[in-house]
Amino acid sequence: MSRSTRKKVQKKCKIRGYTLELDAVDEILSFESEFNNDSALDDPVDILLDLLATQPIKDKETVHRIATRILGADAAINETSDGDDVIRASDLLIIDAFKVPKFRYDPIKKVFYKHTGSLPIHGFILLSQMLSRHKNFSKPAFDSELSDFGRCEISPIQSLIGQTGRRWVMGLISQLEDGHFYLEDLSASDMAMPELIKARVEVQSNQKHEIIIFLDNIYKITAGFFVENTIVVAEGEMLLESVFQVFNCGFPPLEDRDKSLQFLAGHDSFGSGTLTEQETLRLAKLEREAVNGNVVILSDIWLDNEEAMGKLERILDAFENEDFVPCLFVLMGNFCSHPCNLGFHSFSNLRSQFGKLGQMIAAHPRLKEGSCFLFIPGPDDAGPSTVLPRPSLPKYLRGASKLHSKCHIFK
Repeated sequence: MSRSTRKKVQKKCKIRGYTLELDAVDEILSFESEFNNDSALDDPVDILLDLLATQPIKDKETVHRIATRILGADAAINETSDGDDVIRASDLLIIDAFKVPKFRYDPIKKVFYKHTGSLPIHGFILLSQMLSRHKNFSKPAFDSELSDFGRCEISPIQSLIGQTGRRWVMGLISQLEDGHFYLEDLSASDMAMPELIKARVEVQSNQKHEIIIFLDNIYKITAGFFVENTIVVAEGEMLLESVFQVFNCGFPPLEDRDKSLQFLAGHDSFGSGTLTEQETLRLAKLEREAVNGNVVILSDIWLDNEEAMGKLERILDAFENEDFVPCLFVLMGNFCSHPCNLGFHSFSNLRSQFGKLGQMIAAHPRLKEGSCFLFIPGPDDAGPSTVLPRPSLPKYLRGASKLHSKCHIFK
């Protein structure tokens, strides 16, 4: 690719206000080289950059995904082909958990806005705003007996002090002391640096196994396991000794998908870009028609174990001879039979074993061309922390395998 072409692409990016890394620019140049004068598209680079404007994340993977879509559209224009019932690797969109957009909820304006900082309690906020929309837990507009009928207004835990009678709260179950459980929620005084407000919980002995019963006809009861770090809705009464005596306890009620999408319209919650109604219907149709799209999920791929590698090769051999190859292989760790901690000193061997895995995949040409391989680290794999979500495997380890396969993604 000539230097003038690179400058031309960089100038177009600068005009649109894009700041792209070098690998993303290289992906655009590689995309442009696929076209010639016979292409049905006038200026493919401009089309790609226009589509890139709708994406919140502008990196190499995003450029590659858009380029693949444009190349497929160009091929469809030049060649008339029937519908396909197979999902290809290029049709998949894999989003890094660390690049998912974050939103905060404004309880006053009742809207979401984009948040750039960390959200350690993101799940609690999402459930709280969803519960506030539920007809049986929303605050009545007028203070009257009719508006209170059939409603259970959620009270902040800090407001229970000095109150009598039964109240409904939503909180996180925690065990700050051995044998003593607490409910925690967010303080309304400081939303930027949320403070945890605690209330000690005592479950009434004769109702220990009772499940909460909601007041609508769709969700009569909730079921499941109630463990630490579970967000629950509880009905109870605050006693004089600052103990919240629980009478009923259960999970927050569910919300229909259509209602959630209506409330979150215009927001990209996953980093995949916003879709129009026509695009959503088209994707649903493609999903119904792709009856031969398979995903293979494997875990504990011990690269240093000959028996495990032999069985993995047998699996790849079997899928290589199938009529339709899987569109995605999800290979989850641990990738080593020994924990990769401070006492592990065989990283060079592990790197070479990743290279052998790449050679094994390259020995299956149909899988190499038609399948995507997604690597997810296990709890004992190399990395800075075991906290979820975990970052991808270090580049030092995965570099050798990327030389042998067309579509390797490490998350």
